[in-house]
Amino acid sequence: MDYHMLLDMVSDLGYRLAMSGAETFRVEESINRILSAYGVSSEVFSIPNCTIVSIQTDDGSSITRMRRIGFHGNDLDSVERYSNLCRRICNEVPEIETAVKWLKETTASRVRYTLPFVMLGSILGAAGYAVFFGGTLIDSLCAGFCGMLLGLFNKFMDHSKVNSFFKTIAASFFMAAVAYITGVFGIANNTDMVVIGTLMILVPGLIFTNAMRDIIFGDTNSGINRIVQVLLIAAAIALGTGVAWNLVNTLWGIPVPPAAISHSYPVQCLACFVGCIGFAILFNIHGPGILLCALGGAVTWAAYCLVDFLGGGDILCYFLSALVASAYSEVMARIRKYPAISYLCVSIFPLIPGAGIYYTTNHVVSGDMALFASRCTHTIAIAGVIAVGILMISTLVRLWNVHKQQTN
Repeated sequence: MDYHMLLDMVSDLGYRLAMSGAETFRVEESINRILSAYGVSSEVFSIPNCTIVSIQTDDGSSITRMRRIGFHGNDLDSVERYSNLCRRICNEVPEIETAVKWLKETTASRVRYTLPFVMLGSILGAAGYAVFFGGTLIDSLCAGFCGMLLGLFNKFMDHSKVNSFFKTIAASFFMAAVAYITGVFGIANNTDMVVIGTLMILVPGLIFTNAMRDIIFGDTNSGINRIVQVLLIAAAIALGTGVAWNLVNTLWGIPVPPAAISHSYPVQCLACFVGCIGFAILFNIHGPGILLCALGGAVTWAAYCLVDFLGGGDILCYFLSALVASAYSEVMARIRKYPAISYLCVSIFPLIPGAGIYYTTNHVVSGDMALFASRCTHTIAIAGVIAVGILMISTLVRLWNVHKQQTN
């Protein structure tokens, strides 16, 4: 057996999974399962920015590979393709040269949306969530326009290979400035809704979801690493939007926005569905998976609306709807033989407290520290109960899988 070729192949597969946005446990399990299928004992250690694979040969010597992992993408289609390739290799155990060939073919077969489709995803995501959070149709159109500009801006920044922290600050500043200007010139009715809807494009939903799933599977270092990334991105968003508010307000004066509209439950679910279609595109999900992921978002919010209608408090609403989102993702993953993360990261999006993040920032900018503390505490509580909901379902599913393996 060519151990070096085998080690290079599994290291490359793990690297590509991680770069596409896969969870840490998926990277480690994929590598371990392939090596186990070839009868090779292994040790795999992966964190968000590094993967180390060590195997033992027949003569007792060890060979190790380390791959440095750069900025993680949001390419869930590639996560699905590489996961399917892992399953195929484990089932068929081909010659190593054949497995390497399959990996090259899988890499070459990956598809990405063209720029017009990415723009469409940004428009739908921003426009849908502008209505979802209480904006008017005009606010939705303005948010869609800002989302399109933000998509172009992000594309330019990615092409320039700008540091991700600075990129988030610059993108949030640019997005918020354009949104506030639409209010200054009387185009948008509620600039807050325009900003919040567009802000959802920058919210690190996939990193947050992966952090929770890493912690579930015992990868505490990776989970904490990702949570720190989430906090840094949130700080960058707050800084960018805060500077934009101060600048536009100083130059022209931003009109006081009216109260958010309380849309009916069906309108909220429809807006959520449209927004989730946009984010499914931005996460590079293809085929019927787009509609199924968006349906998961609508079902999640329908569960929230039902609990709210029955008189549950908002914390209970978030917790139970997070359970629904996680359960829906696990069920769809087993029906379609795709990773659950593809469904979970989109289904959970309606629960992400985009409005809470925005208003927390606003209170800091305006100097109202009492409201800042109150809003910040509430936003953290929402994020916490969402995490607990995801943890509970995923843990139960994992325990069931372990039970099935032990009984078979």
